[in-house]
Amino acid sequence: MKKKLVVLTGAGISAESGLKTFRDADGLWEGYNVLDVATPEAWVRNPELVQRFYNERRKQVLAAQPNDAHFLLAKLEEQFDVSIVTQNIDDLHERAGSTKVTHLHGIITYAQSSQRASLVYPIKGDEIKMGELCKWGSQLRPHVVWFGEAVPMIEKAAEICAQAEIFVLIGTSLAVYPAAGLIDYVPNVAPKYIIDPKIPPVAGLSNVIKMEKSATEGMKELVGLLNN
Repeated sequence: MKKKLVVLTGAGISAESGLKTFRDADGLWEGYNVLDVATPEAWVRNPELVQRFYNERRKQVLAAQPNDAHFLLAKLEEQFDVSIVTQNIDDLHERAGSTKVTHLHGIITYAQSSQRASLVYPIKGDEIKMGELCKWGSQLRPHVVWFGEAVPMIEKAAEICAQAEIFVLIGTSLAVYPAAGLIDYVPNVAPKYIIDPKIPPVAGLSNVIKMEKSATEGMKELVGLLNN
């Protein structure tokens, strides 16, 4: 039986593929105020702007390529039962070859009904057009969890974290809830590797191994440690 290795990834791993982190310190994402493009209220107020914004982000995602950290995580499946929980809305983990990926905040290459979030469709091409409707006649929107919306995969993610025999945290500041609380579900006895150029505060956790490095450099070091 392979050991259960659970990985929680954030924007830092995608940043090394050229995708900007979700928002800068000034609250802007790619020059837009997040409240204008990433809330249900923004969608009601100006759906064309929101749609255009995510169409632009989707094109960036499709043009980006997985980096060494993504590929090294995928390769770990040869030795471990790897489950990835990601806060990222890109598909770089899947394109690198990871087979068990849970997206907490949705995935930008899919669309969903603006009225029934459970109706999800793969996007043909790189855009959702205004006038494209779900089977019940509602406008399609990005399959992305916005501020103020529930995180439907959080319970599944908590169950995955609770099964971890080894836990790895990569490229997240643990600042966004409820995702930030997932580390609290990891068993005390499990070693917890944290990879980030700026390690987030993790007071009260046991068996923590801090690796203050980029995602790619940290993953190279981790592979070496896991093989010893």
